[in-house]
This record gives sequence, C-alpha cells and structure tokens, in this order.
Amino acid sequence: MAALFLTFPPGISRSNCRINLLASDYIKCSKISPNHSSVELPGNGQAHFPEKNPLKSSSVLSPPPRPRRIILVRHGESQGNVDESVYTTVADPKIALTEKGKSQAVECGKRIRMMIEKDKVDDWKVYFYVSPYRRTLETLRNLGRVFERSRIAGLREEPRLREQDFGNFQDREKMRVEKGVRMRYGRFFYRFPNGESAADVYDRITGFRETLRADIDIGRFQPPGERNPNMNIVIVSHGLTLRVFLMRWYKWTVEQYQGLHNFDNGGMIVMEKGYGGRYSLLMHHTEEELREFGLTDEMLIDQEWQKLAKPGELNYDCPTMNSFFTHFSEEGCAN
Repeated sequence: MAALFLTFPPGISRSNCRINLLASDYIKCSKISPNHSSVELPGNGQAHFPEKNPLKSSSVLSPPPRPRRIILVRHGESQGNVDESVYTTVADPKIALTEKGKSQAVECGKRIRMMIEKDKVDDWKVYFYVSPYRRTLETLRNLGRVFERSRIAGLREEPRLREQDFGNFQDREKMRVEKGVRMRYGRFFYRFPNGESAADVYDRITGFRETLRADIDIGRFQPPGERNPNMNIVIVSHGLTLRVFLMRWYKWTVEQYQGLHNFDNGGMIVMEKGYGGRYSLLMHHTEEELREFGLTDEMLIDQEWQKLAKPGELNYDCPTMNSFFTHFSEEGCAN
C-alpha cells in the first residue's frame, strides 16, 4: 500500500481537523469549533462571504417573485373525443387533434394573451409544461403560434402530466363495461385493468406539484440576473389530470373531486396570484363559473381565503371541518 502524507492548512492542526477521504482521493479539512460542532467550509475549505457581495446577498435573502398565474389548459378536440372507436386501432398517446381541435388551441392562446395584456405591463412572459401525448403537444404548438419567441421563457415536456392510463382499448365492448363498473365502484378509486385509477394519477401529480413548487421557489423560470414578477405558467394537459392537479393543490376531498366536471376542449382554468401571494381561482373566475365547474359553498369559501392568504399560512377556519366533526354544533350546550 502506498504511503499517505497529509498536510494541514495554516492555523489548523492535526488535533482540530476532521479528515474526509472522498472517492476522488483528495483530502477535505474542516475546522472544528471549540464546542466540537463541525463547521463545513464549502469549496474544499474555501469559505464564501455573501455579505461582502450585496447583490448576491440580496438574492439569497429575498425569494424570487412568484409567477402571476398558473393557467391550466385542456387539449383541443381529439379524434378520440369524436369517435371512441379510434382507440381500438391507435394507441392513446398517439391520438391526434381534429382540425376543430387545432382551431380551439389557437383560440385558447388568443384568450391567454388577451388576459395577460390586460395587466398593462411590458415585460410579461409565458413558460409551458406539457404532457407528452400527441394531442397535448399539438395543442401547445397551435396555442404557441400566438406568442413571439421573445415572450416564451421556455417549456418542459413532463410525463407526469399524461392522461390517466385506461389500459388496453382494443376491445371496445370491454371498455364500455369497465367504465360502467367504474361508475358503480367510484370514479376516484377504480383502477382499470392494466391501467390506472384517478388515485394513481393523484400520486404522480403530487410529485409534479412538488417539482413545480420547487421551480417557483428557486425562480427556475427566470433568466440569469432577472426577477420578473410578470411570468405566467401554462400547463397543457388532460381533463382528468388537471382536475386531479387542482384537487391536490387545494387539498380537496375525494367527494369534492367527484363533484367536478371536465372543462371543454381548449378550455382553461386560471389560478391567479392573490393579494397575499397565494393562488386563487376567484381572482380570475366568477363564482358562477366555478359553481358550474363543480365547486361547492365550502370550496368557494376557501377560495375567498386563498385570495388574501400568504404562502405557508394555514386556514384554521377551514369549513370542511364541519362536514367531518358534526358534534361542533353541540358545543356550548349545558351538560
């Protein structure tokens, strides 16, 4: 075995140096404080002092601005929406848009642009997440025709945004029977043979949501040196997947989810930043629109709270509690 000779930086003796032998066979020393707690020095012992760099320090202390909106877009009309028999010969991920679906996508892009331009700001941008299915990719391509290159901050193809896997569609009659069984069993928990349940979609959407929140928290949409508060996130996906996304984001119950309706092909739901920094559906949509989508009184009350609340706050007066704990109405009664 070859001999190993160690040298120590000035001011650090063998007795107060912890040695870490890394896989690359170099020595990393970190000074031990008098109370024996370890103080790690990044960069193999080279300490950095952000307080000496005001610009860098301020960027660390101040979080990047949150996007102004998260816009959920359902793909345009597809061949499968018009004729379910297409699924017996074409794999679900390869189902294309109809000509009407392409026009719906363009019109959706125009509505998004018109909504953003009402902000009366010059530096707005859009960033896209898209399901890898053909019908969602075609929706994004047609929707994106409305935006100049300078307005598009970027895009990411995200497999977790794919449609619920309904299994093999080759036997049309069998799928009709399975969908009937799903309605009796429950739309959220029923898993199609060789496919997924909505609960399975919920699990993968949970992972995507954490990725999205991390992207927002670190400002991944911002080019180096920019801190633009007028960023708009557009998520192009599928009806069920987007309903599950909203369920996961707002912590709706299974019963509340099952009361929701699909929005139209080429339609959108807008989560807009409220006065405290959280996202509320009531910042853009009317109460009537949200009731038509399926929101209950309790869900609307929570959306009002979302308009004013700050990120990280909890709604301690959540009205959903009353549906779980019915004995609250008895409080205050004489024993």
